[in-house]
Order: sequence, then C-alpha cells, then structure tokens
Amino acid sequence: MLRLNKLTKTETFLFSALTIVLILSVYFGFTDAEYFDNVFAQEDGAVEYATFFFLLCISILQFYRLFTVSKNKAILWKLGIFFFAILFLFGAGEEISWGQRIFGIESGDFFKDNNLQNETNLHNLEIGGVKLNKLIFSQLLTVIMAVYLLVLPFLYQKFDWINKLVDKFVIPIPQLSHIIAFLINTIFIAILPNLSRKWEVYELFFATIFLLIFLNPVNKKVYLRESSSDS
Repeated sequence: MLRLNKLTKTETFLFSALTIVLILSVYFGFTDAEYFDNVFAQEDGAVEYATFFFLLCISILQFYRLFTVSKNKAILWKLGIFFFAILFLFGAGEEISWGQRIFGIESGDFFKDNNLQNETNLHNLEIGGVKLNKLIFSQLLTVIMAVYLLVLPFLYQKFDWINKLVDKFVIPIPQLSHIIAFLINTIFIAILPNLSRKWEVYELFFATIFLLIFLNPVNKKVYLRESSSDS
C-alpha cells in the first residue's frame, strides 16, 4: 500500500516552490487574465524557461546515472535509462523550440508551412488538418499520465511480475506525495478560466513533479550500483 514518504530537503524546496506558483496562478488567473497571459506565464518568460530547466535536469540526471552506475548493469537497464534521458531531452528542446527564438534561427519551409506558430518544433505541427499538439501531446499524453500515475503504482505493489518488469526497464514509480501533488495541480489548473497560457503553467508543474519522481521514486533501489538484474 502506498504511504506518504518523508520528504527530502530537495522535495521540500520544490514542493514549496510549486505551492507558491500554484497560489500565484490561481490569484492572477481569477483576478487579472491579461497579466496572467502576458506577464506571469508569457512566452519566453520565467515559467517556460523553468519548465525547460527541469526537463533538462531529468535528462542530465539520467545521463549521469548511465555513465556512473551502468557498470555490470543489464542491457534493459541501460536502454531504460537512455530512453528517458533522450525523452526528456526532447521535451526540453521542444519547450524552447530548440533555441530557435533565443538564437534567432529562421524556420525551414516545412515548419513554415505546417507549424501553427511557424516554429521549429513538433508539438505545434498541423498535418492534414490534424493538430499533433491536441492528438499526441494532449489526448494521448493525458491517458498515458493517468495510467502511469494512478494505475501503475498500485499494480507495481500488487503484482510481482509487473514489479520485476518495471524495475528491469528502470521505470520510476511515483511516491504518494508526487501523485497527490499532481492531482491537486491538475484540479486547480482545470478550474482556472479559459486562459490562453494556463497550460504553460501546467507544463511547469509536470516538469517539476517528474523531476521529483526521478530523484526519489518508490523503487529508488534500481538506481543503486548493486541492484543489477538479468536481461
């Protein structure tokens, strides 16, 4: 049965920061929509760059583990670590359109023709009338996150074969505190008015909570040097 874990100093700091951002989001969201969209959660602002930073931190953490703990580890362990390192590196790059606006790089013809914001990223593509952001990064990701956060932790503890499979691929299992934080943030973002930038704040919550999950999952033992398993 999942129980609340004792928070580390890092978790206490990040949960506190999340709470502050959530309070500010609710306050500005209900009192000053223009300030929320154009200042608080503006494009290329603190919220967006913080999201990029935390996603990048997860990728760096996984690469660090790959290069420091992988000796004598099974191939599935290495593949699992590498997969998440690349996945969150991709997420970080997409968040800032791979530095396009920072470095003033012009989009190629393909992205000019198919990207809703004329930017060099995949999540704003519209191909054949299908918006990838809505199909993949909203609908599909919502289902995946629901299963990962609300179903997998309980299956992990109930079924031994799922436990072993998850650990083989080094999939971090969220603590109860992570799940509660994600649900609280989701509820408050959902009840905010129809703000054009509120989902940018939600992405920050996503990135922060996932960094917490990767730092201190239920199955943290899989990141130890002596926790090698057969491939």
